[in-house]
Amino acid sequence: MSVPLPAAACAADLLAWAGHHLPTPEGRAEARLLLLHVLGQPAVWLFSHDREPVDPAAARRFGELVVRRAAGEPVAYLTGSRGFWNLELAVSPATLIPRPETELLVEQALLRLPDDGRPLRIADMGTGTGAVALAIAAERPQAMVLATDLLGPTLAVAVGNAQRNGIDNVHFRRGSWYRALGRDRFDVIVSNPPYIRSDDAHLQQGDLRFEPPAALASGEDGLEAIRIIAAGACDHLVPGGWLLLEHGWDQGPAVRALLDAAGLEQVQTVVDLEGRDRVSLGRRPGRSLWD
Repeated sequence: MSVPLPAAACAADLLAWAGHHLPTPEGRAEARLLLLHVLGQPAVWLFSHDREPVDPAAARRFGELVVRRAAGEPVAYLTGSRGFWNLELAVSPATLIPRPETELLVEQALLRLPDDGRPLRIADMGTGTGAVALAIAAERPQAMVLATDLLGPTLAVAVGNAQRNGIDNVHFRRGSWYRALGRDRFDVIVSNPPYIRSDDAHLQQGDLRFEPPAALASGEDGLEAIRIIAAGACDHLVPGGWLLLEHGWDQGPAVRALLDAAGLEQVQTVVDLEGRDRVSLGRRPGRSLWD
């Protein structure tokens, strides 16, 4: 049974009410985040203001968001933003929600990009919110980063995030995978492509139910997009250039086989903080300018 929102409430009362709808520890943390979002306040505000009256309109807005979250809508879509790396990114239902494990893709790319002022060229295919492209560009301001996506509304979110974070060394281009790159070649190509099997039951669970299916699923084995990306890598990398791909926890062997078959060298898989296969990579044969 639904618990009525308190008619005259302070922050503590509203959070107690939210606990009936979001009863888990994670749910209570999400309720605090939603309340702070509605009030436009930092987290520390609650420590000294939790007994102050909350404007009734703000309380109603908070109640609406809690009910929507209880129905499964992702918090990032409710607040319209998500932190990634050291950036704050706008998100929308047109984009995949950036996740902490994708920061490993950024870390591994940066390890292969010298930080000595060289004019590097990097491509991020299927950029979504622009999370990976913008994080790399912020860390390598001398580099030119090309971020691509097939869908215009998705690319518009990424463009807005570049402006929002004051990052001006990222260029955006609409198109499907290597078609968007044209004849250009890059020192590093990164991608967090769709990699879930189209019949995977997880697509009907949790936040995934609300995210764009085309950004999640990729054929019967989840590898359709990765096959395309692996096969075309050598044609779009400079000699010695690297391809790095995020993928599912059980796809490491299959992705490494695809990178080997594409003629890449030094193929390996890097595990995430939970010890699961997360990023596979390989290098085009030849000497790079910094060898």
